[in-house]
Amino acid sequence: MSQTITRAIRGNFFDFSQIVGVPSELESQARYIEDGMMFLNSGKIVWLGSREEGERRLAQNLSAVPLDDYRDKLIIPGFVDTHIHYPQTEMIGAYGEQLLEWLSNYTFPTEAQYHDIDYARRMSAFFIEQLLNNGTTTALVFGTVHPQSVDALFTAAAALNMRLIAGKVMMDKNAPESVLETPAQSERDTRTLIERWHNHKRLSYALTPRFVPTSSPQLLEKVRAIKADYPDIYLQTHLSENADEISWVKSLYPEHQRYLDVYHHYNLTGSRCIFAHCLHLHEEEWDCLSDTDSSIAFCPTSNLFLGSGLFNLQTSWQKRVRLGIGTDVGAGTTFNMLQTLSEAYKVGQLQKYRLSAFEAFYHATLGGARALHLDDKIGNFDVGKEADMVVLDPSATALQQLRSGNSKTLAERLFVLMTLGDDRNIYRTLVDGKVVYQRAK
Repeated sequence: MSQTITRAIRGNFFDFSQIVGVPSELESQARYIEDGMMFLNSGKIVWLGSREEGERRLAQNLSAVPLDDYRDKLIIPGFVDTHIHYPQTEMIGAYGEQLLEWLSNYTFPTEAQYHDIDYARRMSAFFIEQLLNNGTTTALVFGTVHPQSVDALFTAAAALNMRLIAGKVMMDKNAPESVLETPAQSERDTRTLIERWHNHKRLSYALTPRFVPTSSPQLLEKVRAIKADYPDIYLQTHLSENADEISWVKSLYPEHQRYLDVYHHYNLTGSRCIFAHCLHLHEEEWDCLSDTDSSIAFCPTSNLFLGSGLFNLQTSWQKRVRLGIGTDVGAGTTFNMLQTLSEAYKVGQLQKYRLSAFEAFYHATLGGARALHLDDKIGNFDVGKEADMVVLDPSATALQQLRSGNSKTLAERLFVLMTLGDDRNIYRTLVDGKVVYQRAK
């Protein structure tokens, strides 16, 4: 090979070769190379093919190349988490409330601690460790209202050259004083963070108005102005998660017919705008998301845990809305994407929608990358893509070993993995071509 090889990886590779428009196309785009080989150079994929061809090319290489041998493992693109709150890590599994009470009783008191930069640094390190231990290599992350929460998180991610999108929460009403700011302060702090971090290494900034009930018209005007000044900026927020929330929005903004109309009025829809949940959308809202090329983060464990509702996967396909999977820690109950996909399957079952293993893994990899407009950089193993991947052990437990031994097809093996899988199945995680997590044994 004419291109330099810095590392070779042997194993069973699975990904999707391209974006699809309907679920029926997924099987034809599923790419599986049994006992294959991949070459890396400077954090990028430079070749993928059969082991035999890889060994022939290595033999022609002028210098020795380190080889990682995962021949009995499954290697897939790193998981993409499209909605998660890092400051809520320590309150995961908080008992007994629905959304609005849960925010008041648990979330806001927890987030108030992040004014302390040392505290934010400790929790950022723990949070990123949890992502990597669960095979997640890219995430769209909420900080708190405090700018130091984002400084701490981006500093930790930059040290690994990890692809991460994050932003400080923006909110100026309907929350305790300890987590509120003025619109002017919010704009000033946000612009400073954007200049410091946006497009630094593999980091991107996301404007983060928490949701409409904590946003005054003055604040939303500030968000609109910042978004207009930075055309490639992201925006993340919540939409139509809870019935009481929707009623509250209507009382706060009676001049708008629908929840999404508030965001759309302030030009906060469109490319790189990601809306979490979207459980109770009207037809017009689905059409607006589709027409503006906005994205949705589907968060099954959170939706079930808070009793918020069931996301309609079938409509997201019909309306051609970009979609990714979010763990939504800490209302979500796990960092692990396999467990999250298992719950997504059950959400579908309750609506007589059969989520296939191919569709589930697509949403968690290439589909999630597309939702974040990153499918030109991550999400599959095309040559030139960034070398973020997870090495899975499909038989990490005795039960999995027994069950997978009876699985006859790739689709069945993947379904068993996502149904019975958890953090024990994460054997290695690679970011930028480097091993950043390895299972103890």
